Amino acid sequence: MAKRLVMSSTLMVGVALMSLSAQAQGGQQRVIPAPKGPTPHLSDGKPDLSGVWRGGGPVQDLAVGLAKGETIPLLPEAEKLMKSRQSKDDPEANCLPTGVPRIAPYPWRILQTPTHVFFLFEGNIHSYRQIFLNQTKHPEDLDPTWYGHSIAHYEGDTLVIDTVGFNDRFWFDFRGHPHTTKLHTIERWTRKDLGTLVNEVTIDDPGAYTRPFKLTFTATLQPRDELMEYICQENNQDVPHIQGPARAQ
Repeated sequence: MAKRLVMSSTLMVGVALMSLSAQAQGGQQRVIPAPKGPTPHLSDGKPDLSGVWRGGGPVQDLAVGLAKGETIPLLPEAEKLMKSRQSKDDPEANCLPTGVPRIAPYPWRILQTPTHVFFLFEGNIHSYRQIFLNQTKHPEDLDPTWYGHSIAHYEGDTLVIDTVGFNDRFWFDFRGHPHTTKLHTIERWTRKDLGTLVNEVTIDDPGAYTRPFKLTFTATLQPRDELMEYICQENNQDVPHIQGPARAQ
C-alpha cells in the first residue's frame, strides 16, 4: 500500500492534482508484461478467467476504445451535459463506484463459480460486480444501481455479460461522457491467452447516444499482484484541488 500511495502522490504533483484516478496512473506503470502461455480452462471446458488483472475498461477517455475512424455518437443534449461537467464532480474522484464499463486504474480480480462470476475491485471502495450465470432474464422491476443487473453465458472461450438497470450517476471516463437509465451494455470478455483478457463492449443508450457503438479494451494478468485494502475516503485529498472542466489528461 505504501508503494502505491507514494506513486499516487508523485503523479498527483505531475498532473496538477487532477483526480484520484489520475494519481493511480502511477500504479498503471507497474503493470508487468503479459505472461505467455495458452488460455487456461476449467475442468468443465469453460475458459478460466480467474486472476488479478489491470485494465479492461476506459479511464481517461471512452474514445480510446473505438476502432480507427469511429467516433462517439453523442446526442446534442448529452454533449452539452458533458461539456458542462467539472472535474471536481467526477463521482469516481469522490470515492463512488465507476459503473460499467469504466475501470479504476487499480488491480481487480475475477472469481468464477458454477452459478456466478464476481469482479472484485481494489479501488475505489472495494466494490464488486455480481454476474448471474443461473439466470436467463433480467427482473422486470429493477432498482437502478451503479453496476446494474448482469446475466451471462459462455460462447466458446468468451463470457458474454448482458447488463441493464443502471442509475445515471456514474461517468464513463474523466471527460464526463454521460449515460442515462436506458443504458444497456453487452460485454464480451475473451481470454486470448494466459496473460491477455480482451473486453469488447457494446454501449446502447438511446437517451444519450444516437446509436449503439462498440469499444475494445485489454486487461493484463498480474500474477504477482494481490488486492490491497484501499479506503478511498480515508485519504482523499484530491477533490479540493480539482479545478476546471472535466477532461482527459
